[in-house]
Amino acid sequence: MATVKIMPCLDMKEGRVVKGVHFVDLKDAGDPVENAVFYQKEGADELAMLDIAATLENRKTRLEWVKNVSSVIDIPLTVGGGIASLEDIEMVLSAGASKVSMNSAAVTRPELVGEASKEFGSDGITIAIDGRKNPDMPSGFELVVSGGTKPVGKDVVIWAKECQALGAGVLLPTSMDGDGTQAGYDLPFTRAVADVVDLPVIASGGAGTLEHFYEGVKQGGATILLAASVFHFRILSILQVKEYLRDKGVPVLL
Repeated sequence: MATVKIMPCLDMKEGRVVKGVHFVDLKDAGDPVENAVFYQKEGADELAMLDIAATLENRKTRLEWVKNVSSVIDIPLTVGGGIASLEDIEMVLSAGASKVSMNSAAVTRPELVGEASKEFGSDGITIAIDGRKNPDMPSGFELVVSGGTKPVGKDVVIWAKECQALGAGVLLPTSMDGDGTQAGYDLPFTRAVADVVDLPVIASGGAGTLEHFYEGVKQGGATILLAASVFHFRILSILQVKEYLRDKGVPVLL
């Protein structure tokens, strides 16, 4: 089994870390730089920073946020939000990100995934796949974009396979039905993606207990476990999660 990584996520709005449920009712969760330093000390393997309003506000990721956070950590930083071109990717990587995450732009123009992986290497290209339950889709899950606000009429599993074929290095499936609920990852959703690709898959959306992290690996098929609320509000520590996984036989870096 691959070593499983823990990845706290900084959802950013107006220069602050925020966290809501289903991407609404946002609460302040602190300063991004302070959070980044804290999580690295706690043992985070990677960090994600998502500018959650960039696409909706039709603007680019705030590069100063990337610079501020990347300057205080050594662990890989994945940045997403409003990244829609090779120029955008270059600017975000130059600002200190290790990887970029694309969503809406990749759905709009799938060739961008291939162009980006050729230009910057597939390891640096994460494709975020947001989905909602829809029984009319073959897999039962429909792709959505623009922060989960717009259904696309495309099956999540079909899109995941396309992303791998195009050259993506990592997939980040997030269930809009589970985001922020702390009720557990949407395991059928995560598994549906993990079963059709050979790429690292990040479980995202809804982790609330130690058991949820274990289920993300065992039932969801993920090798990277992303969480926000439980870490931001100090419900669980990264060390607690890692020790729990280790005791369950899951390889982690302690």
